[in-house]
Parts: sequence; structure tokens; C-alpha cells
Amino acid sequence: MGATFVLVHGAMHGGWCWSDVAARLRADGHDVHTPTLTGQGDRRHQLTPDVELATHVDDIGDLLWFEDLTDVHLVLHSYAGILAGPVADASADRLASITYLGAFLAEPGECLLDVEPPATADRYRALAAESGDGWRVPASEAFLVQWGVTDPALVARVAPRLVDFPFRCVTDVVRYDPAVLAGIAQHFIRHTDPPLPSLDASFDRAVAAGWPTHDIACGHDVMLAAPDELAAVLAAIAQA
Repeated sequence: MGATFVLVHGAMHGGWCWSDVAARLRADGHDVHTPTLTGQGDRRHQLTPDVELATHVDDIGDLLWFEDLTDVHLVLHSYAGILAGPVADASADRLASITYLGAFLAEPGECLLDVEPPATADRYRALAAESGDGWRVPASEAFLVQWGVTDPALVARVAPRLVDFPFRCVTDVVRYDPAVLAGIAQHFIRHTDPPLPSLDASFDRAVAAGWPTHDIACGHDVMLAAPDELAAVLAAIAQA
């Protein structure tokens, strides 16, 4: 019997980025959902100054409730990692595991910029202030360089699909009960070729917590660069 996966993209992406991984998981009999967060991807027309971190928490919680999903293996990429605690607070009874895919970990009272290196956080603030009308981080191909996405074919696929990101989602602090999150099985998948130094602190937290960790040799957009390897790791996590 197949497992149920909810795959959540990171900043500037959309549900589209999971298509290759989802196809492989579905071919093996799994139920796969790839929501697009408000204001991102095919929902870019919904990007407004009102989109906040709580909006994205609700996006995931509403999917779980309306589809009546249970025993869900929730996979969170990059920015989406900071949604883990609030989503667990709202929907712990529906979750079987949470996997952080090259994702950021935020403790209660922290925001994404708190767990990014100071220089990176300052750059995001400057981008929002100087060219994002104060409320969004403008998307550009420069982010692909930062993320280690260098394959020309992949750049050609991803660059035109990047969408500006709501600045509130990187400055809103997370609120949740750590005990609820700790009661759910958690895994961390690290990408290593190249690694993203911004994730070092989050990976260290995962190791300190004793979670199983997994390495995949590619850049930050793991689902696009290594769909076969990622689908195999996710299937193994669900089976375990």
C-alpha cells in the first residue's frame, strides 16, 4: 500500500517544481500532493503585501483538512521548513513524519532571517527596500547562483518560473509548541554538491536533535536536480 506525501516548495518556486519527483512516487503507487503557496508559482496573481507566514501555514493546513489526508509524510523544502512547527500545532494528528529537504529550522520566536547568516539577511532586507517596494523580495537568476543551480538546462527551466517572495514571510516569527513538533518523526535531507552554507546551522540542529539525516550530491533545488535519488529517499523514509 502506498504512502501519502505532501511536498511543499520553497521561496520563489511553486508546486510545479515537484513534477518529476511526484511522477516517480505516483508510479510506485503513492498518493502525492504538491500545493502551491499563496503568491507563488501558478498563484503568483495572489501576491500582495498581506501575504504572511500564517497565510502559508493555512495553505498547508487547509489542504490537509479539505482532502482529509492522514498519515501524511510532509516534505518541506528550503523556506518551507520554518512552517513545520505551526503546521504541526494545527495538524499533528494528520502527520506521520516531517522531512526537511535542504530546509531551514526555526525555533519559537525566530523568523527565517534569524536563521540565515547575517550577510544574507541584510541582502534580503536591502532587496526588499530598494527594489521590492518594501514588501517583497524580487526574484532573479542571481538566486540560482546562490543555490548552486548551474546546469544550463535546469537554469533555463527554473529562472523564468521564479516569482517574487513576500517579505513578511521572512520576518514573521513562528509560534508553536515544541513538544507537539517533537512528537512527530523528523528527517533532514542535506544537499552536498554544492552545499548551501546558509543551511549549516539548521543541519546542526537536526543532528543535535538526533534525527536521521540523508545526503544527496546536488545543489539546492534537489527535486529538480536529482528526482530519482530524492524519490528513493522519500519512499524509504515513508517505509521506515
